[in-house]
Amino acid sequence: MKRIILIIMIFVLMIGINGCGNYGLVDTNYTFEYVHLHKTGKCYKIKKWFDYEGEQLQVVFEDDTVLIVSNINADLINGNCPYCNR
Repeated sequence: MKRIILIIMIFVLMIGINGCGNYGLVDTNYTFEYVHLHKTGKCYKIKKWFDYEGEQLQVVFEDDTVLIVSNINADLINGNCPYCNR
């Protein structure tokens, strides 16, 4: 009986962790250096980012400017940008 309760508690904990912010059970990359905005064709250094239901990203730039953009119009990038090679 104790094992069943333990398994249920672990399962509930895993579901709870999965629902927190940008974290998932499989994807382990939560930090990105740049955001490439397709409208400007440029990359910008970011401080942090958040995702929302649907397709929205909230990006906070290093100067604390906040931008909410569709993920169709922007890409989060680590390393060199494949679009502008920065």
